[in-house]
Amino acid sequence: MYTLFKKEINSFLNSIIGYIVLTVFLVITGLFLWVFPIEFNIPDYGYSSINGLFVIAPWVFLFLIPAITMRSFADERKSGTLELLYTKPLTDYQLIGAKFLAGMLLVVIALIPTLCYYLTVYFLGLPPGNIDSGATWGSYIGLLFLGGAFVSIGIFASSLSDSQIIAFILAVFLCGFMYIGFEFIYTLSLFGPADLFVKSLGIQAHYASISRGVIDTRDILHFLSVIGFFLMLTKLSVERRQW
Repeated sequence: MYTLFKKEINSFLNSIIGYIVLTVFLVITGLFLWVFPIEFNIPDYGYSSINGLFVIAPWVFLFLIPAITMRSFADERKSGTLELLYTKPLTDYQLIGAKFLAGMLLVVIALIPTLCYYLTVYFLGLPPGNIDSGATWGSYIGLLFLGGAFVSIGIFASSLSDSQIIAFILAVFLCGFMYIGFEFIYTLSLFGPADLFVKSLGIQAHYASISRGVIDTRDILHFLSVIGFFLMLTKLSVERRQW
């Protein structure tokens, strides 16, 4: 499993696409936070806060993470290396787990440079350190859980197709639906008393809750449930494609 984990990391970091994806993420967040004259612009905002990062990042993740995961199974199957993996002493859980952990590590690698935003605001604030660190770290935890959910969805989408493009498009659609789809259904008020339950099925409500700096077990359980659900679907998909 560890060997496969290293292979996944190396295959991504040894390709130009990997660096392009990470660079695009940092460029987009940097432009919105420091350059574009919008409400998320830190110098114009007037407060020691990087809340804009946690508003923008999920939307960038909608495309960044599918780009990371689209090749996880699709490329393996197209190149014929997936059949080779089946001959190794690996269970389906180890195979899927290695790809999931590799995707999570890449999400962490993408987020680490954004700590510069926090340190910049921390030291340039008036007075220095005048930033809600608790809410900031809570938001980072929320982003990690969100990234985990999107990675599991992306891996599942990749297991359904031999084409990376189709896997990418399907992952973007599923991630988008899980993030804002239930929120949209909630606004339609179609289910009466059950509307709040429908809203709670979506990711956005739980991500917003954690981003306030409050680590609620209900939010954590929701993210773990979403991750487990899509990883289980991936296992079923992999088993089906073996026949």
